[in-house]
Amino acid sequence: MLEWLVALCFVILVVLIWPGFKYFNTKSQSDALHQELGISQLAKIDKTGRCVSEQEGSDGAQAGDEKKRAVALICKPSALANYLLKHCRTFSNYSPCVWWTWRASALLQSVYEACCPYDSPVQFVRDNLQLSDEGLVALDWAVPTYQKRRRTSSHSTSPVLLIIPNSFGKITRNLLKLCETALSHGYLPAVFNRRSHNGTPLTTLKLQQFGDPADLREAVRYIRHRQPAGKLYAVSESTGSGLLLSYLGECGSSSYVTAAVCLSPVFRCQSWFENALCWPLQWALALYQKICLSRYKTVLGETIQTDTLFSSCSLRDLEEALFCQTAAPPGTSSSCNTSATWDVYWERNEPLRDVDEVAIPVLSVCAQDDPIRGDAQSTIPLELFETNPHFFLLLTDHGGHCGFSTQSEGSHAGASGSVGPVAAPSSGMGSRQISWSHKALLEFFRATTDFFAAEERTKQLAARRRGLGGGAAGRTFRNRSVSTCKRVPECSHNIHAIYNWQRSYTR
Repeated sequence: MLEWLVALCFVILVVLIWPGFKYFNTKSQSDALHQELGISQLAKIDKTGRCVSEQEGSDGAQAGDEKKRAVALICKPSALANYLLKHCRTFSNYSPCVWWTWRASALLQSVYEACCPYDSPVQFVRDNLQLSDEGLVALDWAVPTYQKRRRTSSHSTSPVLLIIPNSFGKITRNLLKLCETALSHGYLPAVFNRRSHNGTPLTTLKLQQFGDPADLREAVRYIRHRQPAGKLYAVSESTGSGLLLSYLGECGSSSYVTAAVCLSPVFRCQSWFENALCWPLQWALALYQKICLSRYKTVLGETIQTDTLFSSCSLRDLEEALFCQTAAPPGTSSSCNTSATWDVYWERNEPLRDVDEVAIPVLSVCAQDDPIRGDAQSTIPLELFETNPHFFLLLTDHGGHCGFSTQSEGSHAGASGSVGPVAAPSSGMGSRQISWSHKALLEFFRATTDFFAAEERTKQLAARRRGLGGGAAGRTFRNRSVSTCKRVPECSHNIHAIYNWQRSYTR
């Protein structure tokens, strides 16, 4: 009993002291990152297209002489990048809590968003999907509590927002707030639950590997079948970004997704499992995953060494026990080379393995003081954002892990404009605080959609002029009742347009 009390006191001490240490050292780490990668890159990109934007200014009477922290949009110069800088005002309008409150602590606001309960005015309607191998995944469709009709029509043109939680299946406060905000802006949010997560029955002995997108691919096909008229957007949270990036890389231009956002993603996942987290966080996450798997202990014993699994104290040991080791026959010992198997496992599951095949705009929202991802200089692949025109990085000095608390979090400005035709009444949805990261992702979706629409109109106008011959010939045919322009049949999934977009906005 005494050992447990000592361990508890030590954990409390770490929670109280470590966030303050990280907070007061954030400025020096931020300056180092800007000196190493930012300042020279800022000057170079500004001359070629203003693709890195920082906001600094006075906070007025509240903050005195303190300046607003920088928000940098790091990307390769392109037409879409310039359009985002011009139309996404939220990108440069982030005012974090810079004074010493609990929200200024990266760890405390991260824990708060992950663990604190949230009284959400959203209810979920579940669709259990049987996969080709008879396994089950679930889609939880978010609907407001005041809505009498629990399911939307298949003829609805409202955009669908596919939300991928973290790899542990935890439905966080941040995710519930995202569903609420998306509903208030006309989206149809759908939360993807992996096998055995959040009450999804485990009907096979197969669990989903960290970066295996096969189950997600079948879920996307179902969404396209159910909502064929609406555009599809995707958002992932934390380690769930590994699954989303794997899916976008494997599917390429056939992903059916218009644009995607990763909130506080973990990019280099193998090294993150090996040495990124401090032991109290590792222990807590491993304990949560073992509690979720304990109900399937008997059946998993047929293929997994459950003794090794439930005695694991780190995330690496847990992942190895689940996917890199098999149950040995009675009376024998396992001869698995775990080191080699571990490396082979990540060759198939590393999120950035097929990153060159991604064909849609992807925005990553990250904070330099993220206590879960780790040090920004070693965990964020800045060269990816500087060289790949499909990837955009919104990097803040403060914000923690999926936190991004602001001084004026109570404002209801939101992202300007509604993407879908449906908007909730002011008395229900949309009357609460909106997270800055949620405003940013909604503006990103709106801006990319508007940009693609403008590009498509320009292409059609150019094609029409070429078809009519231009000049006097165009004036000759203008008043004819029968058009000589060939109509191109519309694709219900809009995939051909998406495939063409990648050639237009990367110029």
